[in-house]
Amino acid sequence: MLQINCPWCGPRAETEFSCGGEGGIVRPTDTSSMTDVQWGDYLFMRKNPKGMHHEQWRHSSGCGRWFNLLRDTVSYRIHDTWKIGERSPELPGNDV
Repeated sequence: MLQINCPWCGPRAETEFSCGGEGGIVRPTDTSSMTDVQWGDYLFMRKNPKGMHHEQWRHSSGCGRWFNLLRDTVSYRIHDTWKIGERSPELPGNDV
């Protein structure tokens, strides 16, 4: 089982959390001018990298807050967690 460090509550078991998918995706500001294809790309098209991946998680059985997480998809090792709005950690090969 993974241990995830909630930026507010500290380390907890992964069973307390829900993954919200890829992190760092910015919602389009002018959605009325988007085509159906562009809107579909925003909603459904996500990266599926091998290696470092920026994700968003929610501490669903704890404080209920969303936060960012940097995880290696090969080893499942969690490199860092940080609050939404804070600057992401600087790691070699980190393109988040």
